[in-house]
Amino acid sequence: MVNRKLIRPSISEMSPSTPKFHGPGYKRVPPDQTHAENFYYVKQMNNKTPMVVRLTNGEDLQGYIEWYDRDCIKFNREGAPNLLIYKTSILYMYKQGEDTGDDEGSRRPRHRRYPDRDDRADNGLPDGNRD
Repeated sequence: MVNRKLIRPSISEMSPSTPKFHGPGYKRVPPDQTHAENFYYVKQMNNKTPMVVRLTNGEDLQGYIEWYDRDCIKFNREGAPNLLIYKTSILYMYKQGEDTGDDEGSRRPRHRRYPDRDDRADNGLPDGNRD
C-alpha cells in the first residue's frame, strides 16, 4: 500500500494571517428581495398619486393604486370601473404628470410591440416555417 501525503494543511499549521471565510471582509450574498417594489407601491398608495399603467396589449389606464399583493394590484379609476390587474400583464407604469415631455430624454421606457400570432399565421407558410 502506498503512503500518500496529505495536501491540505492541518489546523495547527494555519496561521492567523490566513484569510478567514466569514470575517468582516467577507462579501455577503445579496438578498433575494430588496422590497423596493413594496416601498414604491406603499408610497404611491399613501399619496394617491395619479398613475398611468401601460398594459402588454398597448392599452393605457389612468387612476391610482388602492392596494397590491404579490401577483396583482387594485387600480381605482375616476368614472370607470375599478380593476384588479395582474402584474404579469403590466408592461410599465409611471406617474401621470411625467408623460408631458416630448424630448428623447423622456423617463418613459421604450417598448417593443409584439405582433399577435394570428397576424403572423397568414404569411402563406406552413405553421412550422414562420418568419
